[in-house]
Amino acid sequence: MSDIEIRDDRAAGRLEAIGGGSGEVVGHIEYFVLESPEGALVPVHTIVEPAHEGKGIAGSLARELYATAKREGIVVAPLCPYVVKWAERHPDEAPPADPELLRAAKRWLVEHPGRF
Repeated sequence: MSDIEIRDDRAAGRLEAIGGGSGEVVGHIEYFVLESPEGALVPVHTIVEPAHEGKGIAGSLARELYATAKREGIVVAPLCPYVVKWAERHPDEAPPADPELLRAAKRWLVEHPGRF
């Protein structure tokens, strides 16, 4: 994974894995920032380009998403099935989200149907 750089494009709501040699986006997590009832990063989709699957890119993206939230003093409320499973396998890095926060994130998605 040393040839992958992870970049947070907050304006686009994308955490991107950039290929070292090519500079192309080889994977990303699409997310939004929830403001209420508390601040949270909410991952919705994790995508890795087929040619780059099986290289640990999705896991590195999930790990960086949780690290970013920790640095910002907020939590992750995962709606993305991949991130949910990753968090279950890494409870030391991915504390569980409050159920009310997850419900608020789901409501946000319903209220913003064209976003994802």
